[in-house]
Amino acid sequence: MNDWFMWFIFLWSVFIFVMVAIGGYFMFRKFLKKMPKEDGKSILDWQDYYIQETLHLWTEEQKVFLNELVEPVPEIFRDVAKEKIAGKIGELALNEGATEITEELLIRGYILATPKRDHKFLRKKLREKNIDEQLYENIFSQSN
Repeated sequence: MNDWFMWFIFLWSVFIFVMVAIGGYFMFRKFLKKMPKEDGKSILDWQDYYIQETLHLWTEEQKVFLNELVEPVPEIFRDVAKEKIAGKIGELALNEGATEITEELLIRGYILATPKRDHKFLRKKLREKNIDEQLYENIFSQSN
């Protein structure tokens, strides 16, 4: 029984160490994104700025489409992913002087804000909605 208890303590210690390391990794990443850049604003500050400045440009239809696009993201990370994508869409909209968030702008922002491994789902969603994905092929090849 003593041997069993020692193994239990060892495995429990390894489990706790791994969980703390994973949590620390994500906290450190968030910390780095909060660090101010040369202009005095952090990545997250700019993201929030773009979202606030373009909030009035979003239609209900585009909000629903964005929610559909982030469905494959695990629920605990979905809000963070949605904010990152919306921030990139807002940045594009402000840079181009858009008067509303269009489907085309939303798709370009999604492609630029997400890693290549997530583009497979976007391509599938574009086919489901009968949207020509060839229009965005040059953006797919340029992104991350």
